[in-house]
Amino acid sequence: MADSRDDERARNRWLAIQAARTGGAVLAILGLLVAEGAIAGRAWTGYLLLAAGLFVVFIVPTMLARKWRSPGS
Repeated sequence: MADSRDDERARNRWLAIQAARTGGAVLAILGLLVAEGAIAGRAWTGYLLLAAGLFVVFIVPTMLARKWRSPGS
């Protein structure tokens, strides 16, 4: 029974990491669109969204994986 719970926990954590990557990519694309003027907004707002999106894509999944690393590995 414990193995099933561990598998479910691992799957949920993997899904959270993938959701962070996907959300960051969407945020970065939105930032590019705002910065280029395709969507109404100030350019600095677009660059801020782009930076936040890139942070979420590249840094947050690494932080989550490190936090959830199994003991002894």
